[in-house]
Amino acid sequence: MRIEGTATGRPWLLREVDERVALAICQRHGLPDIVGRVLAGRGLEPAAVEAFLEPRLKGWLPDPSHLLDLDEVAHRLALAVIDREPIGIIGDYDVDGATSTALAVRYFRALGVEPEVEIPDRLKDGYGANKGAFDRLAEAGCRLVLTLDNGTTAFEPIAHAAAQGQEVVVIDHHAAEERLPEAFGVVNPNRLDQTSPLGGLAAVGVTFVVLIAVSRELRRLAPGTAVPDLLTMLDLVALGTVCDVVPLVGLNRAFVHQGLKVAGRGTNPGLAALAEAAGVRGAISEAWQFGFALGPRINAAGRLGHSPLGWRLLATADQDEAVRIAAHLDHLNQERQAMERRLLEAADEEARRQLDAGRPVLVAAGDGWHPGVIGIVASRLMERYHRPVFVIGMENGTGKGSARSVPGFDVGAAVIAARQEGLLVHAGGHAMAAGLTVEQARLEAFADFLAERATGIDGRSAIPERPLHLDGTLSVAGLGTALATDLARIAPFGAGNEEPRFCIEDARIVQWRDLSGGHVSCTLAGLATGRARAIAFRCADGPLGALLRQGGTPVRLAGRIKLDRYNGETRTSFQIEDAAPA
Repeated sequence: MRIEGTATGRPWLLREVDERVALAICQRHGLPDIVGRVLAGRGLEPAAVEAFLEPRLKGWLPDPSHLLDLDEVAHRLALAVIDREPIGIIGDYDVDGATSTALAVRYFRALGVEPEVEIPDRLKDGYGANKGAFDRLAEAGCRLVLTLDNGTTAFEPIAHAAAQGQEVVVIDHHAAEERLPEAFGVVNPNRLDQTSPLGGLAAVGVTFVVLIAVSRELRRLAPGTAVPDLLTMLDLVALGTVCDVVPLVGLNRAFVHQGLKVAGRGTNPGLAALAEAAGVRGAISEAWQFGFALGPRINAAGRLGHSPLGWRLLATADQDEAVRIAAHLDHLNQERQAMERRLLEAADEEARRQLDAGRPVLVAAGDGWHPGVIGIVASRLMERYHRPVFVIGMENGTGKGSARSVPGFDVGAAVIAARQEGLLVHAGGHAMAAGLTVEQARLEAFADFLAERATGIDGRSAIPERPLHLDGTLSVAGLGTALATDLARIAPFGAGNEEPRFCIEDARIVQWRDLSGGHVSCTLAGLATGRARAIAFRCADGPLGALLRQGGTPVRLAGRIKLDRYNGETRTSFQIEDAAPA
């Protein structure tokens, strides 16, 4: 099925599914037909469904010892704990870095060791470990230093640390080069010499795996040691995993599934305070709350020059401190939103010019663009034009940039290759996101280099067609709580496990009203039977809003089924993403 002439201009395509597999899933697991179809559309066989719906760590976590350098690192960290040796940490300023740092701090703190933490300032230091951070940790007596969510390509800073007698342990997930830094150990499932099923983990997931090995080594070296229960810290792992937009499959899915249960208990004062500041109603229960409510507020701290606030919030046990930091983060997020709107307008103009020129990779650069928001602006432009996008803020002839990509173009590998060619000063990242520093004089050559690598992207065409893929068709009468509850079992949703979308073919809009923020609230009626609540976000001034306001006219609707639990009441609604005349 293909539907054209939609309000957004995107065609709708019904996913092709092996109907025999879908039927077998329904029969084996007692699920409705539409749920079986959704699961089959995700490539699941009947035997794999139970592990998918109830993912457990023990089913997906391999022996940590398969990671290169892991056993030596675990032994070294265990000895540091036993000897009460000072431990330094150099983290990162994004959510993955903040959760990795908070996880390590809470773990070692529970063992009686309070780490010294350095978080680079995005505006002054840029990304990753730097010589100044190692020097300050050396002055604090830290001979052992962990770099979390960074360090894989920090060759000069780590060589500097080694020269002054520091042992550096890199725990990271970013793309690696053939050579590795002069560290005591580099635990990274994406090392070029490493074969691992954990290559899709966020850094916080890798950190979790390392700490599992440390606990194991502590039990061996010091029997009777009360090691921390890492399962109670899975809320941090889930938060970092969702916000780093890694695929929610396999172990990542288990991390988030189990971590949401921990988060829902409200035992982490920082998470609870941030959820309240963000206006999250009730307990944390869904991955989108991490990605769209909590994560942006933590990121705002790093974007605007307050890098340590994120990890401190997540590691604190002091309720009053948590409330203070959460309020500060909420205020910074409001500043970030205003700044982002201004920069997006300017960057979009430059991106449009490159699009018109047939560039397959868009490189938008401008003087004075705030480095704290270029990453999120790159994300917005990537979503808008469905091309790899680099946004670079120039100042005094040097630019700091951030990139976001689409499947099929590895921006992490691209920027590393560009640095090796001498086009960039610094670079690092992974397949879908990267950061860089570039001199103004090499900017054009860098853009040409990217265009040459983008062999699979057609720069001559207009914006590539982006069909809206649908998992099935429903009637208004079928939008019940039972179906929504069954579909919720497929969560957590995110990268690699998109939330199911459906087409409603028999809808009439019998009531509608405008809400603040440009949203439109509707009541749907089936042509035969059934009524349902629905909402379309940020559409009032566009074609979608106009179509929904016609009222009474039969329409097809595309969107997602939502289950809302609040104050003991469970309600179902339909979130409209697109519409077309029936």
